[in-house]
Amino acid sequence: MTDSIAYHGEGPVWDAALGRLLMVDMLAGDVLELGDPSAAGGQVPVARHHVGSPVAAALRPRETGGYVVATEHGFSLVDDDFVVESVLPDVVTDAGIRMNDGGCDPQGRFYCGTMAYDETPGAGTLYRLDPDGRTQQVFAGLGISNGLQWSADGATAYYVDTQRHRIDAFDFDGADGSFTAGRTFASIDPSDGFPDGLAVDAENGVWVALWEGGQVRRYDSTGALTEVIEVPGASRTTAAAFGGDKLDTLFITTSRQGIGEDDEPAAGSLFAVKPGVTGRRMPVFGG
Repeated sequence: MTDSIAYHGEGPVWDAALGRLLMVDMLAGDVLELGDPSAAGGQVPVARHHVGSPVAAALRPRETGGYVVATEHGFSLVDDDFVVESVLPDVVTDAGIRMNDGGCDPQGRFYCGTMAYDETPGAGTLYRLDPDGRTQQVFAGLGISNGLQWSADGATAYYVDTQRHRIDAFDFDGADGSFTAGRTFASIDPSDGFPDGLAVDAENGVWVALWEGGQVRRYDSTGALTEVIEVPGASRTTAAAFGGDKLDTLFITTSRQGIGEDDEPAAGSLFAVKPGVTGRRMPVFGG
């Protein structure tokens, strides 16, 4: 869909209210806004917005307008033009740890997990930001905290700690935000790649990007593998999200972090595919 536009592309999100696709170039601290290719002779215009941190890990639209952004060590609120409105107190105090990936629950709480820059096992934590600005830990002792999404009814949360080589499912109580009854939803053999970002479609199929696998895989609600999308020329596939006016396009981000300059020319590109199923409108942050 695009040329190589990011060093470490991550976190695609469709802003349904404004009808635009966003993603992050994580280690640059930039949010990328993708325009309509019909307005640029078939080339997708890309606008970069720096959000005041060396890292922009994930973002979600806010109910009141603008976005919540997970930065290197905490959370910021920005307006529709990505001008910073407020910076919340850091939740991470260790310079060797950074935010990595996250999502919103159906009640409008925003979550983002961390990882060590050197990928030390057990150094990661999943944090929750409530609409009133309070934060708390959800899980500790994680490796690389990655994809987090919910089923359509909000009763099941799907979560990836990449170092565990699987997608986990939890019973989720929206009233208190508790995760219980953790179990393996789907396992991925390390020889096939490492699970990264998640998307959930309207049929409760779970899509996972495979880092070093050059694929996005779909598992149905029972955990059975039903589809594999190959991502040509980009082995470090990072995340996927449904978007477009009909939510029928799956957007896939990739990374060229650690890729040789002359290797994998498509690494860092954004891909798009119509997989034959639609997504659903994702929850927004309530703050």
